[in-house]
Amino acid sequence: MLGFVPPLPQQPGRPPSSGHMIVCGDDALARRLAVELRFIYGERVTLLLPPGRDANSPETPLTQRGRAAALFGRMSAAMNRAGNGNGTTGGSGDTNAGVEAVRIMEAPEPSDDVLEEAGIDRAAALALVYDDDERNIRAALTARRLNPRLRLVIRLYNRKLGQHLEELLDQAAAVAMPGIDPALLDASTTVLSDADTAAPALAATALTGSSKVIQAEGLLLRAAERPPPGPGEHADPGLCTLALLSSTANDPAGAEGSDSSGDEAPLLLPDERAVAETTGRGTVVLEAISRADPARPAARMGGRGAPLAQIFSRRLRWSALGFALAAVALVIASLLTTKDTALHSAYLTLLDLLGMNDPAEDAPPARQIIQILSGVAGLLLLPLLIAAVLEAFGTLRTASSLRRPPRGLGGHVVLLGLGKIGTRVLVRLRELDIPVVVVEEDPEARGIPLARSLHVPTVIGDVTQEGVLEAAKIYRARALLALTSIDTTNLEAALYARSVKPDLRVALRLYDDEFATAVYRTLRTAHPQALTRSRSVSHLAAPSFAVAMMGRQILGAVPVERKVMLFAALEVAGHPQLEGHTVEQAFRAGAWRVLAIDATPPADRNPDLAALPPFDPEGDATPPPSGLVWDLHPGYVLRAQDRVVIAATRRGLAELLRRQRSAVPGR
Repeated sequence: MLGFVPPLPQQPGRPPSSGHMIVCGDDALARRLAVELRFIYGERVTLLLPPGRDANSPETPLTQRGRAAALFGRMSAAMNRAGNGNGTTGGSGDTNAGVEAVRIMEAPEPSDDVLEEAGIDRAAALALVYDDDERNIRAALTARRLNPRLRLVIRLYNRKLGQHLEELLDQAAAVAMPGIDPALLDASTTVLSDADTAAPALAATALTGSSKVIQAEGLLLRAAERPPPGPGEHADPGLCTLALLSSTANDPAGAEGSDSSGDEAPLLLPDERAVAETTGRGTVVLEAISRADPARPAARMGGRGAPLAQIFSRRLRWSALGFALAAVALVIASLLTTKDTALHSAYLTLLDLLGMNDPAEDAPPARQIIQILSGVAGLLLLPLLIAAVLEAFGTLRTASSLRRPPRGLGGHVVLLGLGKIGTRVLVRLRELDIPVVVVEEDPEARGIPLARSLHVPTVIGDVTQEGVLEAAKIYRARALLALTSIDTTNLEAALYARSVKPDLRVALRLYDDEFATAVYRTLRTAHPQALTRSRSVSHLAAPSFAVAMMGRQILGAVPVERKVMLFAALEVAGHPQLEGHTVEQAFRAGAWRVLAIDATPPADRNPDLAALPPFDPEGDATPPPSGLVWDLHPGYVLRAQDRVVIAATRRGLAELLRRQRSAVPGR
């Protein structure tokens, strides 16, 4: 563990440089975003944090200023070790110099005076990543008024509100700067959600052989993780190999490779020779491309409506089946003994069951015996009907309440926590039709209404208390996703779940990378046959926010162990590494790779490739065709008017942007 804590950065009174970037936030995402912009993209950054210590957050044992300074010290040391001498740090190579380039300010709110002191009038971009949507909206409106040219990146959980806010702020920029380039206007405001960015990766950890899905203009790109081939087998490269997993991936005591893992780290965007020479390492490949369906609501657990299984208990259903079989047996016996017709025999038996038939005094003995047996069976019908009425009434009365996990449930995913992240992961799992049982301590949590509407079985209780995980049927679950905001709670739940089911797949949401590494190694060593993953939401989301600050469109981020691979849409014009080169020549191993070209004429292009193209489902059963061409010939020459979809590492994308900085609107 690095114990170096650098001196505090620039004094608050020192004016920021022109063209710098401002990050405002109150949690881990703000600090990681500042690190990303400074040490990956080489930007000058002003970090605005709330004053003092956040006593409500278990993730910040230090003051915000001390925590940020310590994080900058650890990250700068790691960046210099990993990239010293190759020009990828974007700084001078001196650790302290890199840290001092970050200006840390403290203020309770991003008010007019605070933003002016931070240099909002000269800033190129502003990121508002507070955990409170309302605070981000107020600050965005203030910032747009103070600097209409400013590029805004806003963190919002509410998707619909985010779309309206983006349109409003772009409209304000257009009014303030008549004649602005539409392309620059489209990049002037970007609304992102860390929950939406991280949810697919977190949900994928619960599935064996699952794919990470990236959406581009109605098409789905599936990046699938594949195990290493066995002896005599050859790995299927899919459409292309995106990454080689770390050499320690199959070592129970090994750690997931990170930027500082040397030769053990995962290798992103390898060339063909590296793939051919590598043995015993898993891969991440671009597996397939398929058309996305129009947005649809997540499916309910158990389908639509109210099936019998949800209204009547299993015991009552078995009792009704037994009574029905007894009635059929009596009809058959009457038919065989009386030689009567089938319809008349069934009619007489029904009257006997309901006690409505006259005594069969003059009938043969067989008929009298059948009537007695029918009367006894009829006595059993009354309590059965009463029980059915009571159960149906109870089900209708509690239809709006949370479901309990059914007795026979198995092969499901146990999800701990229904906050912002847990709610998005729940939606993602239900879209994949994966059975889920939720455990939440707070009955008023954000995701409880969603769980109720989807009929997802939910256990209300403290996961650290005995019996709560058992109520969620953890012993028959396929995976555990511990996504509460408290590291110790997630760890305790994972350890207890492993004691109940040693081979359980476990994914933990952990804030501290060093703590996550220690937990990962310990769990891998103790349970070598079970899959363990530790994930940080801020680590998964920060790269997407950083690239949006640079003005580029991010389609998604795919985690590869402790690294992140970005999928972005770029205009070829102005990039000397792309323009005029063939697709094969433009590929740089370990940095970027061109995956697709948008063949749509520039005037007709969809500005947001991450969105589904609009279409009328009543007028046309299928969406319009996508303009993206994925089957690229290696000899295709990239032209200035082309727009391409690339897969890139964070450093590779930073290198592309370093040659051609995205223009600030109206600047």
